[in-house]
Amino acid sequence: CRRRAMSPAAAVRGLALAALLVLSPAASTRQARRPNVVLILTDDQDVCLGGMTPLKKTNALIAQMGITFLNAYVPSALCCPSRASILTGKYPHNHHVVNNTLEGNCSSKLWQKIQEPYTFPALLKTMCGYQTFFAGKYLNEYGAEDAGGVGHVPPGWSFWYALEKNSKYYNYTLSVNGKARRHGENYSVDYLTDVLANMSLDFLEYKSNFEPFFMMISTPAPHSPWTAAPQYTKSFQNVSAPRNSNFNIHGKNKHWLIRQAKTPMTNSSIQFLDDAYRKRWQTLLSVDDLIEKLVKKLELNGELDNTYIFYTSDNGFHTGQFSLPIDKRQLYEFDIKVPLLVRGPGIKPNQTNKMLVANIDLGPTILDIAGYDLNKTQMDGMSLLPLLRGDKNVTWRSDFLVEYQGEGYNGSDPTCPGLGPGVTHCFPDCVCEDSYNNTYACVRTLSTTWDLQYCEFDDREVFVEVYNLTADPHQIDNIAKTIDQEILEKMNYRLMMLQSCSGATCRTPGVFDPGYRFDPRLMFSNHGVRARRFSAQTL
Repeated sequence: CRRRAMSPAAAVRGLALAALLVLSPAASTRQARRPNVVLILTDDQDVCLGGMTPLKKTNALIAQMGITFLNAYVPSALCCPSRASILTGKYPHNHHVVNNTLEGNCSSKLWQKIQEPYTFPALLKTMCGYQTFFAGKYLNEYGAEDAGGVGHVPPGWSFWYALEKNSKYYNYTLSVNGKARRHGENYSVDYLTDVLANMSLDFLEYKSNFEPFFMMISTPAPHSPWTAAPQYTKSFQNVSAPRNSNFNIHGKNKHWLIRQAKTPMTNSSIQFLDDAYRKRWQTLLSVDDLIEKLVKKLELNGELDNTYIFYTSDNGFHTGQFSLPIDKRQLYEFDIKVPLLVRGPGIKPNQTNKMLVANIDLGPTILDIAGYDLNKTQMDGMSLLPLLRGDKNVTWRSDFLVEYQGEGYNGSDPTCPGLGPGVTHCFPDCVCEDSYNNTYACVRTLSTTWDLQYCEFDDREVFVEVYNLTADPHQIDNIAKTIDQEILEKMNYRLMMLQSCSGATCRTPGVFDPGYRFDPRLMFSNHGVRARRFSAQTL
């Protein structure tokens, strides 16, 4: 989408063409009609446990008018690493954001220096001439004083309305193009989801009509503290968390962190997670209102038919699965699978797609829509545009990488000092959701013959979990000790390959693809791919 320098003769012809365009409004309109893009990103919204159910308007206005991806995933089930993957189009081992702390590279000065200049919004603005608008939660440590405070505006944003730190609904600070604006607790002017909606409508009202635009609207919902708008606090009173087959059971044959959860859960824990589940749905009703207002405004402006709208979340969530009360960050489907809905030019209504897609694909897709040459990027993901258009005979991936570095520290969690050092995010009954050695990497495979997940933990056990999701969709039975040894070896090698991939090498054939090549000797060769520890030492 970047123009080349013209010769003098071409410049003269260009001036003549420009004169014709001035005289021809229709031609001028056609010239200016590069597609607009809107990306709505929610916070901690699952898809496996009914997270899309409250969003009736969103379903009608996006899903029914476009395409729903049934197998959309994130490469890390935690806010900051996942959001960094969206912005960069890279796996965590390539953007080096490993958790939600400054030390884990979340909005750190290193991130700002190395990664931010090359995010897809930066390329859209500088190389493609897009107006770019951001409103909402950026990265969990954005606004930290040690990393420039709210005065730091990342490159690539024409309009910047970013939340300081993590999700809130009231009593927060926004960076308004680098200036701090404090909000209180008056619903009519401060409720963050509504504030984001109003800012978005204002942008659509007053933006330039001579340039295409990109909007990223990042809501706090349905993240804790789950503060619903007043009109929705009585909604879903009879709703409780789903009691599926992995609810409130012992995580047998799983990593020790899952096995330590107390089964059965206490009545107070179940009541707490049911309450959280209801409140999460209540907060999403305001997101549904935002979507409706946005679509109506685009339609009123005559821009809806030329605008792609993407709807997704940064990670999933669990409520009682394997007796873990509430959180994300685990390797299972409920935490790594997310909603992904898209409508826009050339997308037929009421479609579903079963291809394996990931949030590292969003950046390449949006750049592709803008006409940018993806070969000029170092992104790991793939453009979804052929899938959105319904192209035939598209060659697509059959696997992708999931990686996570456990949070934990040398001290004990103050909630449960008796558990010793290394655990964190513990509940009053001393069930902990994370630990320093809850560090794992997985290959998630979805091919014509296999629906498989293979995971290795970076701990003293080198613990392995393997699930056949065709036979066991809720991932109850770890088959690591019974699956065919040849498959185990191939998956181990594929995992090592993906953990060291970059750019195009992240898109090579998977284990069950016709073009896959496996040489067992490389697993034991000093010249072969070596497993690498996914740790802060890679920063």
